[in-house]
Amino acid sequence: MTVSTLTVVPETTPVSGTAPCAEPPLFYLGTHQPHWLARAGVPLFVSDRRLRRYRTLPRARTIWALDSGGFTELSQYGTWTHGPSPAVYARRVRRYRDDIGRLVWAAPQDWMCEPFITAKTGLSVAEHQARTVDNYRQLVDLAPDLPWVPVVQGWTAADYLRCVDRYAAAGVDLAHARLVGVGSVCRRQGTTEVGDILTALHRAGVTRLHGFGFKTLGLARHGHLLTSADSMAWSAQARREPPLPGCSGHRNCANCLTYALRWRSRILAATNRTPVQLPLFDIAACGRPA
Repeated sequence: MTVSTLTVVPETTPVSGTAPCAEPPLFYLGTHQPHWLARAGVPLFVSDRRLRRYRTLPRARTIWALDSGGFTELSQYGTWTHGPSPAVYARRVRRYRDDIGRLVWAAPQDWMCEPFITAKTGLSVAEHQARTVDNYRQLVDLAPDLPWVPVVQGWTAADYLRCVDRYAAAGVDLAHARLVGVGSVCRRQGTTEVGDILTALHRAGVTRLHGFGFKTLGLARHGHLLTSADSMAWSAQARREPPLPGCSGHRNCANCLTYALRWRSRILAATNRTPVQLPLFDIAACGRPA
């Protein structure tokens, strides 16, 4: 599948409902600089761990999505105890939606299943899945008006299918979800194993998928199986390189919008996508929540 331009439609366009997405994956540029929401003009993926520090929030120029910061919480502490309660998190997300605007979706406080994470928590993959599903249900019950996206967690393809079943048992039909995040794939996004996981989910009827941490290789191999993806690998890459010409104000470009946007352009070009400036509309098609 070749990747072409983004399709952006006005807010008044009807949502396609349960129809599978025929468009190429929408790419969210990950950033730990929330003020870029007012500057970048491209879809951003921003963490609650960064946004929560802001008293005055930026107004978004275009659409964006919210990361709960679960990977950092679990890798550092082995628990969500240090993070916000579901009620506090829901209040924050409502503030982001209302004050920043253009929030497309928000991730729940999910539990990753990488082996080093489960070793840190001391819990099984099954327990991580149960807590992920429980948190999603709590957030939906607390704030049904917010654009929560369920996330499937696991390590093997069979794990992810069992997670789908857990959601079904909790009354959540992922086949009809407008978007479903696929967790614990970031560090193996270019592998055939991830392709097997995504294919298994499609065969189970879960077709509108967001890939966390996908970049060039992952998009090239598996982009046809994704509705959207995100990555902030640009920052780690920039940290290992000298600053761009003209960027004399910093030692490297790990926090540089110019570098990030150029990196994004290279990612899109490498996957045959044409980078475009999105107009000030929310996406409301192909299972992308408005």
